[in-house]
Amino acid sequence: MGLIEIASGNSIWRGMDYYNEKKVVSWEKTGPDSYSGMVSGNRAEPYTVHIDRQHPRKSVCNCPFAYGMRVICKHMVALLFTAEPETAENFMKEVEKYEAEEEKRAQQHCADLKKYVKSLSKSELQEQLLNALVQLEERGRYY
Repeated sequence: MGLIEIASGNSIWRGMDYYNEKKVVSWEKTGPDSYSGMVSGNRAEPYTVHIDRQHPRKSVCNCPFAYGMRVICKHMVALLFTAEPETAENFMKEVEKYEAEEEKRAQQHCADLKKYVKSLSKSELQEQLLNALVQLEERGRYY
């Protein structure tokens, strides 16, 4: 698994923001699959970041979220996207593809619901509506 696959959604999207805002102050390739750099953040001094594409859990950052942990932070993602812009582009293409597929699934689901409702007799429809209203009311009591 790579950095993106093990990072949280929040780290990825915040890292994308940092990439787009050009918060990576400096970076260098330190090996065939590794980069080191400085990334601006919430404090005055930039964070020191090292990412290892081959062994993502060996990536480190001195930010409060990742320091001493084996997690992927937004600074690591920003460094990856800056060093490899094609990775950012591929990620966004995958997101767009997923969203387009999700839209198709939602449209199909809506069409299936319409077909189902139209297939019901008046009494079946009334019974289904009553059951749905009772379930909604019960949920309201517990949430």
